Amino acid sequence: MSIADNLKAIRARISEAALRAGRDPDTVRLVAVSKTKPAAAIEEARNCGQVIFGENYVQELVAKTAELPEGISWHFIGNLQSNKVRQIVGLVDLIHSVDRISLAREIDRQWGELGRRCDVLIQVNISQEATKGGTRCDELLDLVAEVARLPHLRVKGLMTMPPFFDNPEAARPYFRSLRELAQQVEAAEIPGVEMCELSMGMSGDFEAAIAEGATLVRVGSALFGEREYR
Repeated sequence: MSIADNLKAIRARISEAALRAGRDPDTVRLVAVSKTKPAAAIEEARNCGQVIFGENYVQELVAKTAELPEGISWHFIGNLQSNKVRQIVGLVDLIHSVDRISLAREIDRQWGELGRRCDVLIQVNISQEATKGGTRCDELLDLVAEVARLPHLRVKGLMTMPPFFDNPEAARPYFRSLRELAQQVEAAEIPGVEMCELSMGMSGDFEAAIAEGATLVRVGSALFGEREYR
């Protein structure tokens, strides 16, 4: 199937999953995960109306933003090293993977030099897997409060990556936990903090994530085909 066909099918699945959950399909946005994919593939998806693209690697993101036309909303969704923040400053609309105050401070410093503010999500390692980034659940409120004090950042919600399961339903408790954590943050009424975004769910489990409240689903292989490993 072509990217256009895949995109149409994914949009239909997102809409159906939202309706099953009693949600408005417009409350769920697709982040097309374009890591390792060429600019031509992104352009093809863009021509079919896809606007948000997620990149995991700084070098790739910088190269693609230079090669592709304006009108794309870039999200950074991978592990971000503090010493690479300056390379993506001003290029992205949302960073999904803020998981420590040192990283948040560097983003604040770099965006501050532009005189702009950066929207971020706090990544939570609900599964406590050593191979995944994210703050611990019991440290989340303190981290959100610290990040919220930085003048050039806006906390917009949370992100998580559950363990891999053959059965997508097995991931639902992790997605539910993120939604419940977002509710706890909201209840804390930290000034300047919004919990309007939940970034969770990928190609194999995004329908389960939508059932638990996802507003951003990160889909790569179902759209572009299996990624090329680097």
